[in-house]
Amino acid sequence: MPPRTGGERLYVAVTAAIVVVPFLALGLAGWLLWGRLIHPADVLLALVLYTVTGLGVTVGFHRGLTHGSYQAIRPVRIALAVAGSMSFQGDVTGWVATHRRHHAFTDRPGDPHSPYRYGTHLRGQLRGLAHAHIGWLFRNDPTPAARYAPDLLADPGIRAVTRAFPALCVLTLALPFALGWAIGGTWQRAVTALVWAGLVRIALLHHVTWSVNSLCHVIGRRPFRTRRHDRATNLWPLALLSFGESWHNLHHADPTSARHGVDRGQIDPSAAAIRLLERLGWAHDVHWPTPDRIGTRRA
Repeated sequence: MPPRTGGERLYVAVTAAIVVVPFLALGLAGWLLWGRLIHPADVLLALVLYTVTGLGVTVGFHRGLTHGSYQAIRPVRIALAVAGSMSFQGDVTGWVATHRRHHAFTDRPGDPHSPYRYGTHLRGQLRGLAHAHIGWLFRNDPTPAARYAPDLLADPGIRAVTRAFPALCVLTLALPFALGWAIGGTWQRAVTALVWAGLVRIALLHHVTWSVNSLCHVIGRRPFRTRRHDRATNLWPLALLSFGESWHNLHHADPTSARHGVDRGQIDPSAAAIRLLERLGWAHDVHWPTPDRIGTRRA
């Protein structure tokens, strides 16, 4: 491999900073404020709500509703849609429509959040990375649900969850506030629970999800073949925080696969959750990857 140029080294350094610095800052804040403005109950509540809402996005919104990697019984389907809506990432129908559009036009014109929007030179890549991470949210570029998610528009239960999105946003903040008050017995403890298990938890999950949109199309390994223009990668540092979504190269090589982390050592909590639902009889028609299917997609 030829040595990196100065511009390439700068690009890698900036990308690494985007991934690492926010988590270091969060850890430092927790250490400095421990026992004063953050308590063990706040961390536990944040962990539980992060897991519930995160799996709502990955297992419910993404692998289930967007790609049909499995079929869930109706109560589970609705519960996962509710949990995903409490992540504050938009209503379920809009989320699914946008992601299906992303797969239809991956890394080419029409993709709502491609990091290659401004070219492949250093300045364009840095600008594109910012666009794919968060800038695309501020563009007036709506995705028509009638075109990309007609099945969800035809589902009365999903329509109800979509309409309830504002109320679920209130609930995802009111819940940690109420639990903090119940556990700590004071409004101060309620507020610290709201901050850490509400606002910080939501922000962390946002940036992890957005990092799959941005970093997982720019940096990482590509052991599987994808369509022309599609540059989805596997980025292992995000695997646990993203519940296995950062094994993004395999996902784009085989979008309906219920498991994204298919190689040895690739942790995929979302696949484990789907396996549990299947064993409980709450999910069926699961598209598990087979050795032959994986082998045909190897680069």
